Amino acid sequence: MTRVAVSACLLGRNCRWDGGNNACEQVIALSKRPDIEIIEVCPEVSGGLGIPRPPAEIRDGRVINSRGEDVTGSFEKGARACLARVLDTGCACAVLKARSPSCGCSTVYDGTFSHTLVSGDGLFSALLREHKIPVCDEEHIGASGVLR
Repeated sequence: MTRVAVSACLLGRNCRWDGGNNACEQVIALSKRPDIEIIEVCPEVSGGLGIPRPPAEIRDGRVINSRGEDVTGSFEKGARACLARVLDTGCACAVLKARSPSCGCSTVYDGTFSHTLVSGDGLFSALLREHKIPVCDEEHIGASGVLR
């Protein structure tokens, strides 16, 4: 059985910054495969951030929320906690929320709260890559090669 770390919001868990979710049918279908065991993760909640919480974006290497508060420490704490869970459970890969300051894979919002995308990874995604764990977002599951 292959263990896959998955952003909890993609599975329909109400852990988004606004208290909602990002339920994704393709990810939910993945969770029903008999050869896959899903390990749910939410680095922001694991870092102690509440639900709901102000939206946050990465600016100049720091995570800043819409109130102008630097919440990098909470994001780093959550990323480390989720990395530990991924390593402890032996996840082979991760399917994460696109564009998130925690989970974004290859593109994230630029920190201006204007919906402008820039190249880069969220903090958790970057940690996974550092540990050689393949990542993709929900928009690229099929094309990523992460899940064969």
